[in-house]
Amino acid sequence: MNSPAARQKPRRKTFWLKQLHTWHWISSAVSLIGLLLFAVTGFTLNHAADIEAKPVVAERAAQLPAPLLTQIAPNDAPDAKKPLPAPVARWVEKTFSVGASGEAEWSAEEVYLPLPRPGGDGWVTIQRATGAVTSEFTDRGWISYLNDLHKGRNAGTAWSWFIDIFALACLIFALTGLVLLWLHAAKRPVTWPLVALGFAIPAIIAVIFIH
Repeated sequence: MNSPAARQKPRRKTFWLKQLHTWHWISSAVSLIGLLLFAVTGFTLNHAADIEAKPVVAERAAQLPAPLLTQIAPNDAPDAKKPLPAPVARWVEKTFSVGASGEAEWSAEEVYLPLPRPGGDGWVTIQRATGAVTSEFTDRGWISYLNDLHKGRNAGTAWSWFIDIFALACLIFALTGLVLLWLHAAKRPVTWPLVALGFAIPAIIAVIFIH
């Protein structure tokens, strides 16, 4: 007759096996779309020189309303980097349909607000004496947009958090997959040779072909 300790052992094994499968499928579900995105953009980035982009440049001009001009009037203060005054920022956002919360570069003659974004660039300049406003926005297309998301370029804090969470989910997915491989390897003799091959191929390329 089996002792209570002997009966507990298979129960613990079953419990931990269920936990591994649960964490494996949850992490795979969480990281699925991100894996597809990063796999596709990994290919497009690797062939960036072969994928032709046709940037579209849009230029606009406007006039800052007189009541707001006093908030950026010229003074003797040294050049600096600081955000636009809130009313001016709201006017820029409404006029050009862009966010204007970043830091602007202030000089004696003008205020220059860079507006980088995934897949393009942009800027707005305001003449401090006259209130004349000019802008330029460049759109390099959706492939460039996705490539910039892959690199986290100008994508903001929320996307940065997504990349961190996605990386953690991928790590859990890989580690739980490794343990499941180990548990089932006895019934699948080809498991470890394939794992070794997955390690050897990039290692050989790095050592022999990358200088």
